[in-house]
Amino acid sequence: MDVFVLEVKYSYQGADEVLYPVLLRQEEELLLVDGGYAGFLPLLQEAAARHGLSLANLTGILITHHDIDHIGALHELKAAFPAAKVYASALEAPYVSGQRDSLRLQQAEALHASLPEEQKAWAVRFQEMLKAVRPVAVDVILTGNEMPAPLSGIELIPTPGHMPGHVSLYLPQSKTLIAADAVVVEQGELELANPAFTLDLEQALASVRKLQQLEVDRLICYHGGLVEKAIPEKLKRLVEKYAPAQQTKASADDQETDTYSSPACYAHRKEFREGF
Repeated sequence: MDVFVLEVKYSYQGADEVLYPVLLRQEEELLLVDGGYAGFLPLLQEAAARHGLSLANLTGILITHHDIDHIGALHELKAAFPAAKVYASALEAPYVSGQRDSLRLQQAEALHASLPEEQKAWAVRFQEMLKAVRPVAVDVILTGNEMPAPLSGIELIPTPGHMPGHVSLYLPQSKTLIAADAVVVEQGELELANPAFTLDLEQALASVRKLQQLEVDRLICYHGGLVEKAIPEKLKRLVEKYAPAQQTKASADDQETDTYSSPACYAHRKEFREGF
């Protein structure tokens, strides 16, 4: 199976940003893993073309979870390439298809009152962005660790925490892990994606421990891109970084300014502005 890491560059509020969706090619199958924000179709086409690929050959789109930066472009992708099947985990499918309201929207609405006044106007705009995401029917609901026959060679790894139905993909033949948002890269180190807004921090750390059990030569993070060196050590440091937070969770819950639990202290971070 061929793995192509797409580098999708875009600007957000005057700042240059990059996301790293992945294309997987196996015989006649071409699978896109996550698709970026609404309006990203031309950017995805350009990124694919740099690898000599055309999205016109797309046979599937797998959504690892329903955050806006992963699902925003799905409607336009499906409209442009209607033959491409949409894949999602059983837990994520109702949100992708619009049967349930976005958990991120529910979280943003619940946190709104706790934000500083100067952030509330932006927070309202963010909520409107979430409401504007257009749902798409899921063609194939993924259960268990096995992918459908056309995509054999891919293991589905449930990695909840950031979102309940978040999944990562493991390719044992090439020892490649597509982590999506289970881990991200920040300043050369692995980190949790938005720890203050992770829906379940304990689950997120348990998911990282699960990834530690895999033999990984190439780690692809949606935020940060490709990691090929010292992956076990970096995963170990990440787990150790949050271990004290788990051990002192009871006391941390009483401290509104705690780094891991306070929305207000984290809301200024780039990842929050980008939409988790």
